[in-house]
Amino acid sequence: MDTLELKPTGDGSPTILNTTINESYHSTNGALTESRHIFIDQGYHAVPGKSRDMTILEVGFGTGLNALLTMVECEKEKRKVNYIGIEPFPLEDELLKQLTYPGLVGSCTERSSFYKMHHIPWEVPFYISDHFILYKIKQKLQEVDFQEGKFNLVYFDAFSPETQPELWTLPVFAKLFASLQPGGILITYSVKGEVRRSLKSVGFDVEKIPGPPGKREITRAQKPLLS
Repeated sequence: MDTLELKPTGDGSPTILNTTINESYHSTNGALTESRHIFIDQGYHAVPGKSRDMTILEVGFGTGLNALLTMVECEKEKRKVNYIGIEPFPLEDELLKQLTYPGLVGSCTERSSFYKMHHIPWEVPFYISDHFILYKIKQKLQEVDFQEGKFNLVYFDAFSPETQPELWTLPVFAKLFASLQPGGILITYSVKGEVRRSLKSVGFDVEKIPGPPGKREITRAQKPLLS
């Protein structure tokens, strides 16, 4: 069993360190800053068609930080978001209670919503807020089948290719490509050449864009629009 412990990061927000594999759930330069920059600014806000409802897949639900930030954004915009989070190894309550993300991003409403995210039943759609519907899947990504063209956006937030090489493969990226609508986006922190080549080989248009503090670049991949 992996050993997990809470660690502070550079912007004052906490992350979780998996000491068994020596890898943290977020950047040690700033967990909140990293998530906002990569998944909200360069993912959520980059999806075409800002007036539309959105369906998002997160690979690596983890602490729920990306889901919380997404909920805050969609409530600001009054935009309905269906959010599917995959997490085969959910965190224990003892660690979750130590995560201070709700107080860092908003009000008591966010605090109650954050804990609700972690305690709703698995594989049941649940309204966390007026516009944010969460559906959590307690399986490995390789075991899950998706409808073609289901998602507008994929947050690919798995552990690194060195730690979880089975998730950074051609078959996985081909599955995600098929699951995206034309114009849909996959956003991830990794800029490894092998990752970018794999994304391109399954059909994505791939670009390197500026990263958050401590990381020069990240990867954004877009499924081409139909001609």
